[in-house]
Amino acid sequence: MKPGRVNIAPSILSADFARLADEVKRVEKAGADWIHVDVMDGHFVPNLTVGPVVVKWLKEYTPLPMDVHLMIENPEKYIPVFAKMGAWLITAHWEACRRPAEIIRLIKRCGCRAGMSVRPKTPINKLSPYLKDLDLVLVMTVEPGFGGQSFMPDMLSKVRWLKERRARGGKPQWIEVDGGINSETAALAVQEGANALVAGNAIFGAPDPAKALRALRSSANEAKTHHPRR
Repeated sequence: MKPGRVNIAPSILSADFARLADEVKRVEKAGADWIHVDVMDGHFVPNLTVGPVVVKWLKEYTPLPMDVHLMIENPEKYIPVFAKMGAWLITAHWEACRRPAEIIRLIKRCGCRAGMSVRPKTPINKLSPYLKDLDLVLVMTVEPGFGGQSFMPDMLSKVRWLKERRARGGKPQWIEVDGGINSETAALAVQEGANALVAGNAIFGAPDPAKALRALRSSANEAKTHHPRR
């Protein structure tokens, strides 16, 4: 996690779970920075995915940081166990937190970096009171709950807003974008200020995931180097 680097976080939601360890090692060797773990409970979003034990298993196969995205109700019940199993960063949804500030403190007490996200229809300024304490804000550019959706370009205004606040106060360190990320949309997100990208189908759905990841990184680096926003 070098300063100024655009971090690529392949999402295992789109991986082949019958070969998950191999899939993760493949993207690790291709230069992935983090592994993104989407956790869904069938209540906050209409789908079910994985639990803490998957994070534990993945930690046995890769040294990459576990970027855990909790799309669940009552996240306070599960944050300690995800942290215990090896999560490096835990992101909760503002809409699922009765007391967001307490959730952020809990994540940090458990030894993890703290992230927060909002659904596309939720104004990003709902996070204003918490930015000083957050390490990461996750901008959803699709509706949470399913992989393979199309990128929502109007969500880039949230990325710009966060970049402006970061310039004033230094927080959050990471502005992460998740949903419909490919080589084209990655460039758009980075141009607006994103420095962490979640990609699932664009990587694991490609014939050669390693090649797809390298293409995504190339596009992000090109956007950061030659088309920075002021």
